[in-house]
Amino acid sequence: MNFYSLNKNAPNVSFAEAVVKGLAPDRGLYFPESISPLPTSFFENIEKMDNIDIAYQAIQQFVGDEIPEADLRDILTDVLSFDFPVVPVSENIGTLELFHGPTMAFKDVGARFMARCLEYFNRNNDGHVTVLVATSGDTGGAVARGFLGVKGVDVVILYPNGKVSDIQERQLTTLGKNIKALRVDGVFDDCQEMVKTAFLDESITANRTLTSANSINVARWLPQLFYFLFAYKQTKKLEKEIVFSVPSGNFGNICAGIVANKLGMPVKQFIASVNVNDTVVEYLKTGTYTPKPSKATISNAMDVGNPSNFIRIQQLFENNFEDLKKLFSSVSFNDDQTRKAMKEIKAENGYIADPHGAVGYLGLKDYKLSDNEYGIFLETAHPVKFANIVEDTLQTKVAIPKQIQSVLDKEKTFTAITKYDELKSYLLNDDDYKN
Repeated sequence: MNFYSLNKNAPNVSFAEAVVKGLAPDRGLYFPESISPLPTSFFENIEKMDNIDIAYQAIQQFVGDEIPEADLRDILTDVLSFDFPVVPVSENIGTLELFHGPTMAFKDVGARFMARCLEYFNRNNDGHVTVLVATSGDTGGAVARGFLGVKGVDVVILYPNGKVSDIQERQLTTLGKNIKALRVDGVFDDCQEMVKTAFLDESITANRTLTSANSINVARWLPQLFYFLFAYKQTKKLEKEIVFSVPSGNFGNICAGIVANKLGMPVKQFIASVNVNDTVVEYLKTGTYTPKPSKATISNAMDVGNPSNFIRIQQLFENNFEDLKKLFSSVSFNDDQTRKAMKEIKAENGYIADPHGAVGYLGLKDYKLSDNEYGIFLETAHPVKFANIVEDTLQTKVAIPKQIQSVLDKEKTFTAITKYDELKSYLLNDDDYKN
C-alpha cells in the first residue's frame, strides 16, 4: 500500500518510506491510499482469536509485503506482550486500561511498534536515523523506552518545561545511551512546531535523516487501532452498542479508533473528551477550525491547542462535516469537573482514575448512555504518573509499580533550549548525532 500526503503536494510513498520520513516534504501527514474493511467473519469470530492474530489481520493491509508475515507477527508478539483489560466501573461503563506496558501509558504500543519497524527497515543499513519527537507527557517516555538501544536509531525528545509530571520527565531524561532530551521553555505546541520546522530545514535534512515518533508518524498512529479491537473482543458478549470516550490531545488515539470502525468494527459513537483546550469542540459547533494557544491543565498530556491528527479524522469522513458529526462528537471539561469525576469514580466502586481517564468518564456521563449502550472510556496512563494530583484529589496513596520505581533514583539529564535555532544547532553540532 502507498501513503499520500494530506497536503497533496508530495509524491506517494511506501509504508517504509512513510515511517522513515515521518512527515511528507510538503509538511502534510501521510495517510493510507485506501482502507479495506475486514471480512465479516473477522468480527463474528473475534472472541475466539488471540490478540496477535487480531492485530496482524488489522495492520497487514497497511504494511503490505514490506515486512513478511513471520517477521510482522514477531514484531507484534514483542509489542503486545502485556494486557489490555476492560475493567467495569459501573453498570454500563467500563474503562479500557492501556497502562500495563513498560512506561505505563497507552503510547507504549505505538512507540514499540514503530521502533521495531524502523529497526527492521534499518537492519541492513549502517547509517543512522534520528527520531525527533515532541511530547506533552507520555509520548517521550514511551518513545525513549521503545527505542532504547535500537541499532542505527538516535532519539531527540523535546518537552515543555514545567508542563510534564516529574515521573514523565524522569522516564525520558534518565535512560542515556541513544536517548537525548531537550527541555523547551514553552508549551507543547512550541515543541511540536520546532519539530515540524526541523523536518523542512534542508540544512538539517542534508546532514541527517530525520523521522518523527509522534502520532504524526503512521507507524506510531495506526497500531493504536488495536486497543479498540481488543475492547470490542471483550465486550461483544454484552450485545450492546459500544460508545467510546477517548481522552484526546493530539487526537491520534481516537483517529485510530475510527480506522478500526472503517475496518468494520461496530461503534455507536466516538466521543473526543478534552480539557479546556477545546479547538475541536468549537469546530463542531461552528464549522470553522481555529487553533488556539494551549492552556495548562491537570490533564497535561491533552494540553494541545492545534491537534495534528484532526486532519486525518476529517479525511476519514472525506471532509464531509455532516457525516463526521453523525459518528464523532467532542466535549470539554475543566479541572474542577475533572477532580469531581475522579472522586465520583472512586466513590462508585473504589476505582482510581488518572485525570485523563476522568475526562473520558465525563464524556460518557455527558453523553447519557441508553440501556442498550455500553460506554468505554480509555484509561491512558497509570494514576501513579500523576501521583501528586491523584493523591491530593482523592486523599489516598498510590502504590508505585516496579516500572516506575526503576527511574525514581536516576539523575535527570537534559539540555535546556528556548528557540528553534538552538534545536538546529544541537542537531548539527552534537557529536553524538553526527553521521
